[in-house]
Amino acid sequence: MLDFLPQNIKDGLNCLNLMDVYELRLRVNAPIRVNYKGEYQYLGLFGVVGQAKNALKCTSQDIEECVYRAGKYSVYSVEEQIKQGYITAECGERIGLAGEFVFENGKPLALRNYTSLCIRVPHDVKGCGLQIYNKCMCGKVQNLLLMSPPGLGKTTILRDLGRIISEKTLKNVLICDERGEISSGEIGSTCDVMRFADKSTAFEMGVRAMRPEVIITDELSVKDCFAIARVIDAGINVLASAHFASMQTIAKEFKGIFDRYVLLSNQIIGKVVGIYNKLGEEIG
Repeated sequence: MLDFLPQNIKDGLNCLNLMDVYELRLRVNAPIRVNYKGEYQYLGLFGVVGQAKNALKCTSQDIEECVYRAGKYSVYSVEEQIKQGYITAECGERIGLAGEFVFENGKPLALRNYTSLCIRVPHDVKGCGLQIYNKCMCGKVQNLLLMSPPGLGKTTILRDLGRIISEKTLKNVLICDERGEISSGEIGSTCDVMRFADKSTAFEMGVRAMRPEVIITDELSVKDCFAIARVIDAGINVLASAHFASMQTIAKEFKGIFDRYVLLSNQIIGKVVGIYNKLGEEIG
């Protein structure tokens, strides 16, 4: 985990409990920040420090090296990911990239001169999806949308729900893992994985090739809703996530598609604050 980082940053992280590290922010010539136990703090050589002046800093060369190593020493092998502004490292760490985009005919051609990295650290938390399973799916798997702002545990819960459904029902579960994060931890024995394909492609090919009974996918956008509705109409259950902070902010395209809408806390990672039915009525 995080083997692509410079040694001094790894030394600082080694003084912390990695299970409590959720995110790292690396910016050129700026103090490094770490989301530790749900709060952003500065990272020093021996763990968290109280002041920016005592924090580690990274150079542009450090950031370039992180991208190069995360791409297994071949940026060309992850070129399509970089065009979308991220790289998924070997252990499922998702590295968001900021820098200079180059466009051609209105489409991103390349990203260069990296200035910032947002590194999200995946966690495999067994049992974190059990509350949702017991309230929403005990006896019958249902179509479910998990909602919160970014970085509050949706992917971790989806991974655990896939494992629980696999263990308890033995249904064939297809994980459409566009960014390689859901499948980075332990999944169930009846789970199949399609990685790095866009959702439309993964759904079409996956349904034909793998005959899933349940599909799990992450970070839906409005343009994915039609494909999701088609899959559900075909009799396949879908568990997914999307970035919405409340029931009031859900885009109209998402309404009425899912049987259950589960809202997570905006502040506490993984905490369920509301469960709603297809009509938007709170049920638990």
